[in-house]
Amino acid sequence: MRKKLKRIDNIEEGLIRKAAFKLKVRRRDDVYAFSQYIPMSAAKVRRVIDQIRGNYYEQTLMLLELMPYRACYPIFKLIHSAAANANHNKGFDKAYLFILKAEVNKGTTMKKLKPRARGRSYLIKKPTCHINIVLRDMSYFAALREYMQTVPEYEQQQALGELRSEGIDVEEVLETEWYKKEELKKKKEELKKKNGGLKKKWEALNKKWAKK
Repeated sequence: MRKKLKRIDNIEEGLIRKAAFKLKVRRRDDVYAFSQYIPMSAAKVRRVIDQIRGNYYEQTLMLLELMPYRACYPIFKLIHSAAANANHNKGFDKAYLFILKAEVNKGTTMKKLKPRARGRSYLIKKPTCHINIVLRDMSYFAALREYMQTVPEYEQQQALGELRSEGIDVEEVLETEWYKKEELKKKKEELKKKNGGLKKKWEALNKKWAKK
């Protein structure tokens, strides 16, 4: 049975999606690395990729050297070449490179026939996969963290407001004392509201019991 092709009712929506995809601008502090048609299944590569995602460059190299999987070698080569390109082309320091994104997708499967007895043949499937890795330079955030530690609270608030206006979310990266204090204040206020509601309920119950 042939699969029915999906009909696009609104042609304008499809054109808008294509235009939006083409207009995606890459960040200047990101480095992209792609490796295609690696002779390995995506599941075997994914268990390694999940371990290195969200780590810094030096830490990832150490993890890949210590892990006993065959998939570590092509990933090691890809990350090493991406870091070398970032250092040579953009002048980034390798110590501040952070693995922002790491994906594995299925590729085409190579099919072969193995001759067997009585003129039969068995099918051999050799899967392939594609690896996409994005490295980001975090030296800006390191300098910003040092600056925030030596600045009073009102200047920290001003700097964070400017970054938010530019669309940069840096609260998770900064981990400043001011931000921790703000979180504690919010938690205390929530607890006070909960306790206040419980006190009111308890007083109302006491009044009912007193009337009875």
